[in-house]
Amino acid sequence: MGDMGPAEYFVCGGFGGVCTVIVGHPLDTIKVRLQTMPIAQPGQVPLYSGTWDCMKKTVRYEGFKGLYKGMGAPLVGVAPIFAISFMGYGVGKKIFGPSDGGALTYTEMGAAGAFSGIFTTLIMAPGERIKCLLQIQQGPNAPKVYKGPVDVVKKLYKQGGISSIYRGAGATLLRDVPASGMYFLTYEAIRDYLTKNGTEQPGILGTIVAGGSAGVANWLVGMPADVLKSRLQTAPEGTYKNGIRDVFKQLMKTEGPLALYKGITPVLLRAFPANAACFVGFELCKKFLDFLFPKQKVTNVDSNKQP
Repeated sequence: MGDMGPAEYFVCGGFGGVCTVIVGHPLDTIKVRLQTMPIAQPGQVPLYSGTWDCMKKTVRYEGFKGLYKGMGAPLVGVAPIFAISFMGYGVGKKIFGPSDGGALTYTEMGAAGAFSGIFTTLIMAPGERIKCLLQIQQGPNAPKVYKGPVDVVKKLYKQGGISSIYRGAGATLLRDVPASGMYFLTYEAIRDYLTKNGTEQPGILGTIVAGGSAGVANWLVGMPADVLKSRLQTAPEGTYKNGIRDVFKQLMKTEGPLALYKGITPVLLRAFPANAACFVGFELCKKFLDFLFPKQKVTNVDSNKQP
């Protein structure tokens, strides 16, 4: 993504994150509902037969706005989350890259991306918990336990304090560290290929391909931990005393390994356009900053040449 400082990564990543949520939230709602729907008893019909059925029922009973349930929390939190993630990647490139400032290997890029996943958990974990609890409130006759994001925070804090709000933080970390490594590695590798190792500027089509592919790679790696996280974060208080370990044991016993990829269809349908939007937003923001501060950039380059 070029020679950028952590501050530039922070600003451009934040803008890219907003683009991601606006484009991808409807399919994220479908994903969470499929992951957390009750297991059908023998002789009963499942609540949803699949992605399309879930989408149809959501729109039928709740309107299109039902697809955007819980968007307040990620929309407010996603700018700093993506900003910190991209900034963490920028910092990680300095930590894991060559000391002489040369080009990073793909292994070093992957390590820098994984490092960025650690940065986001403090914000991501409570935001995901709030989002998931709002998303599973579904149907016209379903009891509305929470009125909105602020109400979720108040009630969770009353139930179990800060630890209740941060339930699933370990699962979030387990998802984001390897997934973030694959995310940035995939984008950089495909971008390099399409721009002859960075010697050309990426066109918008190239950015869409690289960004969308990065999103798909991210979720193929992170999906199992995301399923466990969603189950843990939406379960009633005291259901899983040992946290993610109990979730995993129960899921393996009752549903089998394939359940770790439950909801993968809407995730992959969402991953490509949402993350393409993220990186298009990132690259456009970078160009905008270059346009606004051309003299400052030249000054920084000149100052680096001084002894």
